[in-house]
Amino acid sequence: MAPTNEQIAELFENMGSLLEMKGDTIFKIRAYQRAARIIEQLSSPLAQAVENGEDLTKIPGVGKAISEKITEFIGTGQVAAYQRLLEELPTGVLDLKDIPGIGPKTAVAIGVELGISTVEGVAEAAADGRLAGLPRMGQKAADRILRHIEAFQAIGSRTPIGQALPIAEEVIAALRKQCPEIGPLFPAGSLRRWEETIGDIDLIGTAPDPEAVGDALVALPMVKDVLVHGPKKTSVVVESGMQIDLRIGEPGTFGALLQYFTGSQQHNIRLRDYANRKGLLLNEYGIINTETGKVEEFADEEGFYARLGLPWMPPELRTGVYELDAGLADSLPRLIQATDLKGDLHLHSEWSDGNDPIELMIEATEAQGYEYMALTDHSASLGVANGLTNERLESQISLLRSMQKNYDITILCGSECDIRANGDMDYPDEILAQLDWVVASVHSAMGQDQATMTARIIKAMEHPSVTIIGHLTTRLLGQREPVEFDLEAVLQAARNTGTALEINASPERLDLKDTHAYRARELGVPLVINTDSHHHTHLDKRRFGVAVARRAWCRPEDILNTMSREEFLEVIRTPKPERLSVFDRRRNGTVSE
Repeated sequence: MAPTNEQIAELFENMGSLLEMKGDTIFKIRAYQRAARIIEQLSSPLAQAVENGEDLTKIPGVGKAISEKITEFIGTGQVAAYQRLLEELPTGVLDLKDIPGIGPKTAVAIGVELGISTVEGVAEAAADGRLAGLPRMGQKAADRILRHIEAFQAIGSRTPIGQALPIAEEVIAALRKQCPEIGPLFPAGSLRRWEETIGDIDLIGTAPDPEAVGDALVALPMVKDVLVHGPKKTSVVVESGMQIDLRIGEPGTFGALLQYFTGSQQHNIRLRDYANRKGLLLNEYGIINTETGKVEEFADEEGFYARLGLPWMPPELRTGVYELDAGLADSLPRLIQATDLKGDLHLHSEWSDGNDPIELMIEATEAQGYEYMALTDHSASLGVANGLTNERLESQISLLRSMQKNYDITILCGSECDIRANGDMDYPDEILAQLDWVVASVHSAMGQDQATMTARIIKAMEHPSVTIIGHLTTRLLGQREPVEFDLEAVLQAARNTGTALEINASPERLDLKDTHAYRARELGVPLVINTDSHHHTHLDKRRFGVAVARRAWCRPEDILNTMSREEFLEVIRTPKPERLSVFDRRRNGTVSE
């Protein structure tokens, strides 16, 4: 099986780390790191590009040497230069690179001087004093590393956004309460870009008394360790183990500060290179004219980008891959917003594994201002979820039909129907034909090989009653790896059969992920943002799904459930695959930008 983009990106990330450990040139190190960041954002598989003989050097950040290594890796499964680097450094040293507080030189010293190659070994050395004995280390630094390791082991190196965002929002609310005079205060970094996992939480703001805001942060009950406490920057570790970095800037320079710390690194590199060609230098304080030395300040990001002759770029697009070229061509899309959604089409009630009665789920969905919804309790095979037997489903259909007269929202009878191991559906055809909306999902036999899983999913797509595939990869962030299948084949089958794909907004899933949704949009596959709500309060999780769609460059017209009730019902009541013509007509220009 050819390496995935994620595996190729990991290879170059590791090469950059190993070169840094060796003390190689910063330019070479950054070249590999940049290539890794770009490759993991690509929507199309590099293996296919190599097979088609495409010129990989046309990809930003991929030069001749890196292109050759990509081809070597895809063709042979390894890269000779990478193997040589591994042989030159202590065994297992790469495992130490993600521990906060351990830089490349320290990682090598730990491997050489202490013979340690595991995170557990570093923790033991920090506890028994050996780590403190290393040059330029000391007991205080060793203690701090031990605390970081404990947090690292508790939550992993990165935190799912569904856990990080509530922490950031709680801290912001607390700071505003303690310091009412505070000005703008926003998350920056990966959190503002809505990446699926977050490293540290960066908060950027302005205030008439910056020190008071820093004092308020360190005094919060959730703070268990203070790393830095200065007039402009304060860093703390909270009970969950996450680090929060707070920076307070001047109002007149806030635009440049927010842009700089929002990133991504690759976006800022491309923006910096573009500015350099115009005789300008960029930093967190503003834009410098290289001829005059004058520093121009910007109170907001719009002014910062406008000075460069660019439109403001939504943070979700700032990956350093496509957005700068699109901005220069004035072709950035009008991205979908949560208010564009007209319905939620993956909801569970207490009939299966939901927490609330049907009536409450309907009322809560209607309260969102939605025009339509689908109740999709589990099918019988998912016994742990109290799946509905044929008879229970028919009873539910009858009940929902009778309840419609009590509500303005259109109630669609649906099911989250299991795709069995052989690709058959969990209900007979005559039952499925009674439903308005069928979410077909994989919940079992997840260890099937790529070919078997691909065939299984495509067989489900070919069923005339299957409307949409739910949480396609089945992943759970930080808990369960995705199943293996041929993504290109599945996406093409979705397009050919007129089957929609779900962007599952449940923050532990976010499935489809952004790059998969980007590729699906390119191919014209209808996408649907659903919350998979099991409780009426989960409906507000839609913002996570909307963020995935925005990172995938989706406009409202790329998302099926932004359609009005009449348009949406026309689509789903049209037989497959003819329904694509209805979707395509709207997608290709009937909605104003």
